[in-house]
Amino acid sequence: MSDRLAPYATRWQDSRGRLYPESASEMRTPFQRDRDRIVHSTAFRRLKHKTQVFVSPEGDHFRTRLTHSIEVAQIARTMARTLRLDEDLAEALALAHDLGHTPFGHAGEEALNAVMKPWGGFEHNDQTLRVLTLLERRYAEFDGLNLTWETLEGVVKHNGPLTGAGREAPLPATIAEYDRRHDLALGDWPGPEAQVAAIADDIAYDHHDLDDGLRARIFSTADLQAVPHVAATFREIGERYPGIEPHRLIHETVRRLIDGMVRDVLAEAKRRLTAAQPADVQAIRGLGKRVVAFSDAMGENDRALKAFLFENMYRNAAVVQETGEARQIVTGLFEGLMAAPERLPAEWRQGGEGKDQAVLARLVADYIAGMTDRYAMQKHALLTSG
Repeated sequence: MSDRLAPYATRWQDSRGRLYPESASEMRTPFQRDRDRIVHSTAFRRLKHKTQVFVSPEGDHFRTRLTHSIEVAQIARTMARTLRLDEDLAEALALAHDLGHTPFGHAGEEALNAVMKPWGGFEHNDQTLRVLTLLERRYAEFDGLNLTWETLEGVVKHNGPLTGAGREAPLPATIAEYDRRHDLALGDWPGPEAQVAAIADDIAYDHHDLDDGLRARIFSTADLQAVPHVAATFREIGERYPGIEPHRLIHETVRRLIDGMVRDVLAEAKRRLTAAQPADVQAIRGLGKRVVAFSDAMGENDRALKAFLFENMYRNAAVVQETGEARQIVTGLFEGLMAAPERLPAEWRQGGEGKDQAVLARLVADYIAGMTDRYAMQKHALLTSG
């Protein structure tokens, strides 16, 4: 496989290793093992009952964090293969990127961050690292999944470098602590596979929210005249297939929009790589900018779609009401468990006994962040019923 990789691809033979050294596998590369450990984790399984936008939606066809992660992995593998990168690393990063998300999507994260402000706040990227290095307790010799440096680097730097370039915000606690033990080069851009996974997430998230919003009738195809490139695609398909059924029209449009963005990213990445001529993966990290990105024109399309979804979906009255209720559930859970930690499950309660409020708060936050939507609602109902 290494013969097919581009010079700037991440090579598993050159991996910086794991925090806890392990014997090599005779059957799988280190990045394949990372991917498999993520898929077998309990946090990954729980994603099937964590929603993207809707709170415990009625109907089985709306996205969850699990289906979203699988779709991101598919897009990431396609781009990694075309750019001659390590597909297994790109897939591992795509599958892991949402493991730190709370129940109820961004509404849950905002609520948990608000109540955790006195103890350092809450941030889903930091929580993902907590899951991968601390909270998954499956192996006899270490906590976490003991993933390779390259996978953890890509997860932590999902949106780019965390230090340097005038950044003054303090590092989240888990990232800062892990970095002291296993330097993640937080001031550099991540490797190309991580950049592929990040933009695959962007592509999947927007278009699958578009699909779900249309199917839930939160907005209509007519409303999308406000997004020119989307409206043009709907119009093109309608003219080519007169009388096409609405659900086919939606699927065909979303499919073509995703395909167009993927093609744009690949062309732009190849242009940037040709200009930069990076000799190896470390040269990619030191370029000071992304090499896997949208063209300027497609970037404008992406921003237009995001703006439409923000106004017409995320701020839709029904969605806002649901997210408001979700915030109340998360806040109520946190306050209730802080006031009565004896109501935590036994395995969680043991970690907080005799500890100060900061330790208890982080433990409660870890417990809530791992909940599925429906479990959070059930637990909140029990807690508030006395």
